[in-house]
Amino acid sequence: MDVETLLQHLDLGEDQDIEFKSADGGLPKDLWETVSAFANTDGGYIVLGVSESKGRLVISGVRNPNGAQKNFWDIHNNPQKLNAPICSNSNVQVLKVDGHSLITIWVPRAARTQRPVYINNNPMTGTYKRNYEGDYRCTQEEVWQMLRDASKDAQDFQILEGFDLTDLDQETLKSFRQRFSSREPDHPWLALDDRNLLCQLGGWRRDRTTGKEGLTLAGLLMFGRERSIQDFLPHYQIDYQERLSDDPETRWTYRLTLDGRWEPNLFNFYYRVYGRLVNDLDVPFQLDKDAVRRGETHVHEALREALVNTLIHADHQSTRPIVVIKISDRFLFSNPGRLRILLQRLYEGGVSDARNPNLQKMFQMLGLGEKAGSGFEKILRAWREQQWLIPLVSEKLDLEVTSVDLPMLSLIPEDVERELKEIVGDDYFNLTEIDRIVLVLAHRSGEINNMGVQRYTQEHPREIGECLKRLVNKGWLEQFGRGRGTHYTLPNQRQSDLLSLFPSSEHYELSSEHYEPSSEHYEPNSEHYKRLQEIATPVREKGRVNKSLVEKVILQLCSEHYLSLRTLADLLERKPDSIRNHYVKFLLLQDLLELKYPDQPNHPDQAYRTNSLPDERLE
Repeated sequence: MDVETLLQHLDLGEDQDIEFKSADGGLPKDLWETVSAFANTDGGYIVLGVSESKGRLVISGVRNPNGAQKNFWDIHNNPQKLNAPICSNSNVQVLKVDGHSLITIWVPRAARTQRPVYINNNPMTGTYKRNYEGDYRCTQEEVWQMLRDASKDAQDFQILEGFDLTDLDQETLKSFRQRFSSREPDHPWLALDDRNLLCQLGGWRRDRTTGKEGLTLAGLLMFGRERSIQDFLPHYQIDYQERLSDDPETRWTYRLTLDGRWEPNLFNFYYRVYGRLVNDLDVPFQLDKDAVRRGETHVHEALREALVNTLIHADHQSTRPIVVIKISDRFLFSNPGRLRILLQRLYEGGVSDARNPNLQKMFQMLGLGEKAGSGFEKILRAWREQQWLIPLVSEKLDLEVTSVDLPMLSLIPEDVERELKEIVGDDYFNLTEIDRIVLVLAHRSGEINNMGVQRYTQEHPREIGECLKRLVNKGWLEQFGRGRGTHYTLPNQRQSDLLSLFPSSEHYELSSEHYEPSSEHYEPNSEHYKRLQEIATPVREKGRVNKSLVEKVILQLCSEHYLSLRTLADLLERKPDSIRNHYVKFLLLQDLLELKYPDQPNHPDQAYRTNSLPDERLE
């Protein structure tokens, strides 16, 4: 971390991946809880030498940085305190800021085989995770989930005591054989009886060490009866929903879940769901080299991969459900369990670490699923071909759940594409994916910067910076400003109406009468204003708050009436420039706030009100 980045974080406050701590009296006692939390979540920075004063973060420094570093390493390498060392020498550095010494500690995300990282010799009480509210102690279920992932044994390889072939649905086994035979009619496994076929598939196993044999978890999940599955997995839940109605009162138009009407094993779930996912897919078919229509498009193939991946990568022993949702403009897939590879590796492709390799093998025998780590590449390829928004994979780290969002929304509308072709010319079709994203965002927003682009791509900020520089050198973007204030526009582009919604700071030097609404409801002594102060309390009384909390409070404050920027700044005890630049600007861009005078962005009585939002954004 460099000094400029540190100062920027000081202005924004703590968030998911940075924690400031005072070190006047030596290393803070809760330092190791934060080390555990960052390691078990997604990594992050700890900065020693920053204190809180009157609700603000101030640099207080570390008096003896050399002694503090030695103390850190002594405790860090003590297994009685931290079960496994997670940091290396390069992760700790001393920065000089305004004559003060600060110590920054980068805590990397622990690999799945290292988790849980815990303190005080007890994983059940000493394991922590990170969320926007800070560090919290993990539940026993969360710890067990980490321990399952850390094991070298496949989760679905487990032999189930007390279970046998009678726990399997014979119709499912028969259907599997039929589909397997139609794909591989001469395969030697087809001549085997059910037990020996299951042995080859990994659904039945004999432990060579103990001699114990029996049905495996993979066999039960793929072919089992509902009651038998739930006897071993009482929280087992698979849920498919179609939400295709415009009526907000209709929760779903079709749903498939455990209801006693079918055997809800993974084989049956896949074949019942996949047909409905692609049933009305509005994607033109392509022709092969003989001008014959292919049986499916790349989008069909992508949805197949997404569904299979959801089933084979799930932690089926979790209390969380598997959920697949079809909406008119997107598909959502969610499964319990975190990614077992880095998110960046997933987007790069070529790497696979299946949580349930035996289930993976069973699906592969049917021609479903990829083992070489190319499954997600097929999804990305299909969405690029359609010029839809990039598929978004996210980990809900507090829930230990992985979600895949496949939006069928055009990244480049026809009119935008036409204008960009006029700028880029013949090179348009040679643009990289990040090039297209940057140019489209510049067209849509009028003005962009590196941080804004980061919201729409998995690329590192350095790669985004190089892309912006390259597009400027080619004359396809124009650059303005320096340092953190650098921004970019399309060449000769007149600032868009949207950008003019953010007037410069000089407009806020006018007298307060321009900002305080005339309505009696906004008088500081009114009941309404006092209620607004109560809503603003979580931000006003804390110096260190995450951005999402501030945005949520602003949306709550503006949910009933228009509020001026000055009023918001007073309620939150923040500077108007900070409220405008860090929060209001982005809420307007997302259409979450609306202007009182949309045709006069610089109106002296300009104010903001919340647009209609889903309930969860205001909770």
